[in-house]
Amino acid sequence: MYPLFFKYVLTRMDPERAHHLAFTVIRLLPTLGIGRLVHRFTRPRTDLGVDTLGLHFDSPFGVAAGFDKDGEAVIGLGQLGFGHVEVGTLTAVAQPGNPAPRLFRLLADRAVINRMGFNNHGAAAAVGRLTRVRAVAGRPVLGINIGKSRVTAVEKATADYLQSAETLAALADYLVVNVSSPNTPGLRGLQELDQLAPLLTAVKGAAGATPLLVKIAPDLGDAEVARIATLAVELGLDGIIATNTTISRTGLRTDAAIVDAAGAGGLSGAPLHARSLAILLQIRAVVPADFCVISVGGVDSAAQVAERLAAGATLVQGYTAFLYRGPLWARQINRGLDRILTGTSR
Repeated sequence: MYPLFFKYVLTRMDPERAHHLAFTVIRLLPTLGIGRLVHRFTRPRTDLGVDTLGLHFDSPFGVAAGFDKDGEAVIGLGQLGFGHVEVGTLTAVAQPGNPAPRLFRLLADRAVINRMGFNNHGAAAAVGRLTRVRAVAGRPVLGINIGKSRVTAVEKATADYLQSAETLAALADYLVVNVSSPNTPGLRGLQELDQLAPLLTAVKGAAGATPLLVKIAPDLGDAEVARIATLAVELGLDGIIATNTTISRTGLRTDAAIVDAAGAGGLSGAPLHARSLAILLQIRAVVPADFCVISVGGVDSAAQVAERLAAGATLVQGYTAFLYRGPLWARQINRGLDRILTGTSR
């Protein structure tokens, strides 16, 4: 029924409003008394578990940062079948994000353009909520993604990240440094090695025993990807997340006037599939076998998740296809992986 609901109801709504309505239902799942029953229906039927980062993931498939910015729906998302939930991006300073409208569907491409701008209530405000999440038995693995506050000058970015890391690292199963969103001015410049190395070194110190990863952009050149991957290993990071949204608009099927009207922002969804896969292969070629590589970008089906795993991804994340596939998307992925990875036909 979801495709019909999406076509005739959700597409007639403002995308951000539709997201908030769906998010509210997911957030309330644990309190409605049906969350555990839902999880019995959505979780993997066979052992799809992955051990990495010193953690156990029941499924290799998780939800990427951006869907649950403040950590309000972690338990509900886990009950929908996601093996891990990466919350954020959280910033040291609470911020409303960019002016609306700031989220746009490209239906012909099964894609989205967003310029949300790290809208969140701030790292400190998330502490109580995430503390309660950690206390829930059977919860999904909790990742926390941190970024630079918009009001903070780029030259003071390290101190800003440190404030978030010191506030949140102890609550995270793993921590992510986001230097790759196109929607915060100057942020992507932090991917340059002379700025990235001291930033990651400082945050690693603040993270302590919490595994630390860095999230990179798909618009980096091949040589830049290899250099950052090598740097991450040299600095003793625990992994890389590849990739964030792209500023490219190449090869879209959506009418150019619609794309132009959407304006600036990061593009996610199906058009990112090829580049995200290519970057995964580049990273895996230069990092050790046990180095965690989380692949995200353009993933829609169980076959595509299995393709990423076969290409060397340790874990896989999705977001945009959630809007197009609906609430049973993680179940579809888990059931498909059950069949693909075990060779069964059920």
